[in-house]
Amino acid sequence: MSIENLLEVKNLTVAFESERGLSRAVDDISFAVEEGEIVGLLGPNGAGKSTFIKLLCRLYDPTSGMITLNGVDIRKYDYREYMSLFGVVFQDFRLIENMTVYDNVAFAMRVIGAREREIRERVPYVLELVGLETKSRRHPYELSGGEQQRLAIARALVNNPSTIIADE
Repeated sequence: MSIENLLEVKNLTVAFESERGLSRAVDDISFAVEEGEIVGLLGPNGAGKSTFIKLLCRLYDPTSGMITLNGVDIRKYDYREYMSLFGVVFQDFRLIENMTVYDNVAFAMRVIGAREREIRERVPYVLELVGLETKSRRHPYELSGGEQQRLAIARALVNNPSTIIADE
């Protein structure tokens, strides 16, 4: 197993306090993913798949264990640098309703500090890739469900990440 472009999960647990006591959303999982691998997380509703994705996005910290990228705990990476490595398509798309299609995609570039010139060049290209080039001035609520999904994919692709994470 090479260390380059290696994502490793070691004894990862996430527990939440609930009405019924301590509930484990992720319970002591360990695995590694090397560059070029395609990995699917399978399980019933409530198995912790979305929670794991949120851990990868650093929206949660694990209760115990760790996630490393190239041997470094992901919490030690600069957030902007780290998030430029991943494109994420969330289960609920996480589109910003009061922003246009163009601005939803541009937002992902602004978050990592891209220059406006790069944004003006890249966003139309990515919208064309997903077939939304004629809808750039529309808002998410004006799109069909399939178009909203393609918008979420465009936002995941726009920073040319090395890894795409898609929740369902």
